[in-house]
Amino acid sequence: MSKLKIAIQKSGRLHDDSVELLQDCGISIDNSNDQLKAFAREFPLEILYLRNSDIPQYLDEGVVDIAIIGENLLIEKQKNIDIVERLGFAKCRLSIAVPNNFEYTGISSLNNKSIATSYPASLLAFLDKNGVSCNIHNISGSVEIAPNIGVADAICDLVSSGSTLFKNGLKETEVVLSSEACLVKFPGLDNQKQEILNELVFRIQSVLMARNYKYILLNVPNEKIEEISRILPVLKSPTVLPLLEKGWSSMHAVIERKTYWQIINKLKAAGAQGILVIPIDGMML
Repeated sequence: MSKLKIAIQKSGRLHDDSVELLQDCGISIDNSNDQLKAFAREFPLEILYLRNSDIPQYLDEGVVDIAIIGENLLIEKQKNIDIVERLGFAKCRLSIAVPNNFEYTGISSLNNKSIATSYPASLLAFLDKNGVSCNIHNISGSVEIAPNIGVADAICDLVSSGSTLFKNGLKETEVVLSSEACLVKFPGLDNQKQEILNELVFRIQSVLMARNYKYILLNVPNEKIEEISRILPVLKSPTVLPLLEKGWSSMHAVIERKTYWQIINKLKAAGAQGILVIPIDGMML
């Protein structure tokens, strides 16, 4: 039987989140920490742990079938690779930053300046779009130190929280592009591998949807059922079951994770008791 070859980053946060996603999809991986190739149990998947910057090339050449990588790397490498699913983690942005004492009044302030970056193609496209001419220094690693040692006037690098910029006396001025982790594929998959990918995507979509919702159970007086039903922002309608105690019912519903604290306060005020909130492993609508 064919196996689908997936590449993921061999170390770092993206690696950890990718492995966690696969595990949440019911895919267990047999490997030790020093192995660069592993196999999944109970799913036809072969995992290759690769250096992040090498993954687009392996995909483009068909050495691996699919991969989990940052969208920023796809844009930078400009390979013929299809995005199958955006995964919602490893969110960041590629931004231009300047020293705090740099008198920045707009993108034109960068004209004829030097910018250090590990993403020259993305930076050049952004500068060209805005009619700015700069000297681009292509360097790898420790980009944020470049202005402090006189290598460049500014930098263009990935930013998440902004704490690294702050620690190095830099301020963010322009967002070149936004990025998150993506599941991508080699365009030339055969039918059998595409079927395996379809099953994997189904599982991933179920897990990602479940991460945005919680399952809530609560006990309510029967005369409050209609009022509380109006409070619950459910997918369809809540389930209502009678309790052994007369005059009371149990209501079950699925609510969005981002709103459930506000909803709980309203439910309590309306008379709900014994509220229980449970995480959901998967959702299929």
